[in-house]
Amino acid sequence: MIKYQISKSGTSVGANYREANRSRSKADFANKIKICESEASETIFWLEIITDLNWVNSEKMKLILTEANEILAIFTSISKNLKLKAL
Repeated sequence: MIKYQISKSGTSVGANYREANRSRSKADFANKIKICESEASETIFWLEIITDLNWVNSEKMKLILTEANEILAIFTSISKNLKLKAL
């Protein structure tokens, strides 16, 4: 189950980002970015579960989690900036 969930959420980030860049409106772009943010957060959740279960080398997982958190921070920042521009 975890393998399925992490592959689903992890690949969704890239797919939705691609769709965001091909969006038809600013609202569509913002919606796709919000989905990217949500899917990145879910991916981190599953990575943390894998870490807690000791399924992989902890040093390797630290690097992966760092990257995943950076990706989440990027989408969070984009999303916040879109909200500010809308005000």
